[in-house]
Amino acid sequence: MPEPLKDRYDEVYLNRLIEELSRHSPRFPRKRMLQFVFDEQWEQRELKQRMRHITHALHEFLPKDYGTALSVLEQSAPAFGGFEAMFFPDFVEVYGQADWDRSLHALEHFTKYSSSEFAVRPFIIQDQQRMVRQLKRWAASSDHHVRRLASEGSRPRLPWAMALPAFKQNPVPVLPILNRLKADPSEYVRRSVANHLNDISKDHPDVVLSLAEQWLKGKQETRWIVKHGCRTLLKQGDPQTLALFGYRKPEDLRIRKFQLRPPVINMGEQVEFEFELVSRTTALGQIRVEYAVEFVRLKGTSTRKVFKISEGVYPEHSRLYRSKHSFKPISTRNYYPGTHRLAIIVNGHQLKQAEFELQDH
Repeated sequence: MPEPLKDRYDEVYLNRLIEELSRHSPRFPRKRMLQFVFDEQWEQRELKQRMRHITHALHEFLPKDYGTALSVLEQSAPAFGGFEAMFFPDFVEVYGQADWDRSLHALEHFTKYSSSEFAVRPFIIQDQQRMVRQLKRWAASSDHHVRRLASEGSRPRLPWAMALPAFKQNPVPVLPILNRLKADPSEYVRRSVANHLNDISKDHPDVVLSLAEQWLKGKQETRWIVKHGCRTLLKQGDPQTLALFGYRKPEDLRIRKFQLRPPVINMGEQVEFEFELVSRTTALGQIRVEYAVEFVRLKGTSTRKVFKISEGVYPEHSRLYRSKHSFKPISTRNYYPGTHRLAIIVNGHQLKQAEFELQDH
């Protein structure tokens, strides 16, 4: 298994950070910084808790003047990158909300090396109108990291981040930003726009469908954004969305030779299934094939999740599918014993279903 991301904050990383900070703040206390970071609670802290703890350590040992401390961090940031380096913008989130001019400039700088997508959100909540103006300026930046921040930082449902209730309720203020970025030359930016659209679709499917109808007439890159941005609506089997992408009701399609095995599995094992999709006419045509698993939850209720198998245009009369679903432990889902169901879905319509039992070892 890959090492947990939180373990990248080890002594080697912290020493490298301290060495870089010392280049720009010569009296930086190396030993005291390490003692502060690796305290008695360090091992119990999770990823974001460790990141925030490093932020507090920086505040403890950098110059007390915010502008001076920020200058040291801005000079040090280019030597670091990735998710681990998000304590740089986190410093702004925690200590910079009283100095907007310096803080916004710093967030723009830091996002080029890690990402300010989390740190920008309290500023949006504090003064939405001012931040929307700033987001529009960032959307026009020559730097693709900054342009991405305009979209990613304003996503209403960004994972691991605080939600933006105002944009959940009304996404209209950010639509000009997404419209500007919909044909961005950077895939990094376009993917953020697609994910932003998908966020909006969970609260305002009508808004996303309206944009989708317009954007599908654009460039190929934009059409990809629309498809990816509508993925939740497609998985939900929304009829308007399916029709928009050319998926018709599968009235002339049927499933035969559906098999699911074994009927009983233990935690950590997998179920395998296969089936043949057959057209009663001449061709399968444009189809989207998925399967859904109805998972047992802790208190005996259930939750359903849809997984895509394939999609495309098929001229043949029939097509055989084989797939499997693993119940190996993962960090994003807990499995519980009980009767589970697996269904086959074609163009948003469930055509077959079978049960299997998941049990403890």
